[in-house]
Amino acid sequence: MAIDESQPEAGYRQPTPSVPALTQILDGDHTEVRRLVRQNLAKHRGILLEAEELSTDEFRDRVRDVVVEVAATGQTALGMPREYGGAGDVAASVAAFETMAFGDLSLLVKIGVQFGLFGGAIQQLGTKPHHDAYLPGAIDGTLLGCFAMTERGHGSDVQALGTTATYDPATDEFVITTPDDAARKDYIGNAARHGQLAVVFAQLLIDGRSEGVHAFLVPLRDGDRVLPGVRIEDSGRKLGLNGVDNGQIWFDDVRIPRTALLNRFADVSAEGVYSSPIDNPNRRFFTMLGTLVLGRVSVGGAGINAAKVALAVAVRYADRRRQFTTGQDQPEQLLLDYGQHQRRLLPLLARTYALHCAQEVLVRELGVVFSSPEHDEGPRRALESRAAGTKALGTWHATRTIQECREACGGAGYMSRNRFAALKADTDVFTTFEGDNTVLMQLVAKGLLTGYSSEFEDLDQLGMVRFVAELAVESVIERTNVAKLFERVRDLLPGGEEWDQEAGLLDPNYQVAMLRFREQHMISGVARRLKRGVDQGMDAGEVFSRVQDHVIATAHAHVERLVLEAFIDKVDSLAESEEKTALGLLVDLHALTTIEADRAWFMEHGRLTTQRSKAISREVNDLCRKVRPLAVDLVDAFGIPPEVLRAEELLTWGE
Repeated sequence: MAIDESQPEAGYRQPTPSVPALTQILDGDHTEVRRLVRQNLAKHRGILLEAEELSTDEFRDRVRDVVVEVAATGQTALGMPREYGGAGDVAASVAAFETMAFGDLSLLVKIGVQFGLFGGAIQQLGTKPHHDAYLPGAIDGTLLGCFAMTERGHGSDVQALGTTATYDPATDEFVITTPDDAARKDYIGNAARHGQLAVVFAQLLIDGRSEGVHAFLVPLRDGDRVLPGVRIEDSGRKLGLNGVDNGQIWFDDVRIPRTALLNRFADVSAEGVYSSPIDNPNRRFFTMLGTLVLGRVSVGGAGINAAKVALAVAVRYADRRRQFTTGQDQPEQLLLDYGQHQRRLLPLLARTYALHCAQEVLVRELGVVFSSPEHDEGPRRALESRAAGTKALGTWHATRTIQECREACGGAGYMSRNRFAALKADTDVFTTFEGDNTVLMQLVAKGLLTGYSSEFEDLDQLGMVRFVAELAVESVIERTNVAKLFERVRDLLPGGEEWDQEAGLLDPNYQVAMLRFREQHMISGVARRLKRGVDQGMDAGEVFSRVQDHVIATAHAHVERLVLEAFIDKVDSLAESEEKTALGLLVDLHALTTIEADRAWFMEHGRLTTQRSKAISREVNDLCRKVRPLAVDLVDAFGIPPEVLRAEELLTWGE
């Protein structure tokens, strides 16, 4: 008798989860906040169409108007202090921002620039006089601002910025100067059209000595008039996000009062005496940047939610669209019933759920760190590392998922009216703003290799090489407990050819052990390579360049393990229910497709036999068949307002 591989095995009971219950699980602690955002998205659904109908300037002005309207609902003030009209809840503010990614992404980014970057910099880097003067306007949108950090010649290397702020004791002013074109502020949101005030990052110079990069409040416009000494040019049309008015800014000896220095972490007296509660300049710099980690967390969450939109469209379409018949006099088959179509979409759906859970953990940790009265460097460094890694994996996932979903919808997916054009164009930059993903993964690796030591802030990539080389490599290995993990994984792996090859694959202990083994083996391996290179007399820069691919792979392995653990912990925390059973299938699908995707590494390092590798692929196929009847419910559970899906042709196919 032939086996029907289109269905799960006999005796399998299909779970029947409730969509509202799944939505509640996903919304977590911020149900009311997400409900408010969904209402605002539905109210302003027309902006998705206007993005294609209006001229660039008209669209930018329309986005600005909607930003102000949304601000009036209180949605954008959630992370701001209560005394200025906010809610003092940074985790809720991230939840709101993530959910806003279901709609027009120009609107999302404009909100991020205004309330996250501009308002957040004033809040986190300024003191009470700055808060009193500027936060009310920043919160209600009457004072639109810019976050002017990135320069043409210095993108990720913020410590090397060229813009200067020279203190003039004769007038009690700072003089803001763009010394050359490489120091122009580049791609600055809100600059080209709407920004009135900028938070400008510049080298603080006193008596010819640099005290490092600090943030200053610099006026740009009086109404529509650009102020003397300020030159602004429009960046022009971009690949996407054309509702955001990005621009270049130059400063020609612009004078600002001494009090315009955002002085939470450093100050300058009228006599020109520099002071800071943080003596170490590198630690001071990283502390200032660390307060702005909120933006990185928010962008990662937005990327994950953009992937949800693509999956919602593609899965629903695949559940309606028929193509080819299975035999004479048989109806054409639904796309989602084909095994390969399941393979294309359902592992991405599982990974989206996994990343959602990892983001939830990150946001929870963010809330704890930001609400703590103690400025404990260890948790902050760990938070920054986790934020960097989650942002990288989340935004890379968005790019991959949106492309795969577009292809899965065929020619109809290529039509701009069906949403994918905007999703692809508007999210593409997510992989490089708020930190280039590859650079961020190096930050993750630095934390892994140095253990967030007290020297963490002092170490650039070359310093990291020297730091690790000076350690006994055994101390790195001991920290990873790789020897103990060998034992643990060996217990969970097949003992020989007679071992049942399919047993244990769905054991979460096995799944986590495999990812942890990969991570820890890579950490110890890269530490050895770094030390060996230095011991052989190689220049630290050359050593790092030679192992850079290994460094990035190690960071990637670390974050993937964190994602899986977050997903498993989330599902384990649920009471026994149909929803828990359904999400358990996604955990297994995500874990096994992650292992399958790197099967070559696991086989090279003796963690997979050929038979075991084949067993994993068979199990993945079976899990796809089990998830297939749940797929539409699982995307409906995202709670995306139907008004903003904007893919009527795909979503109503066959009606």
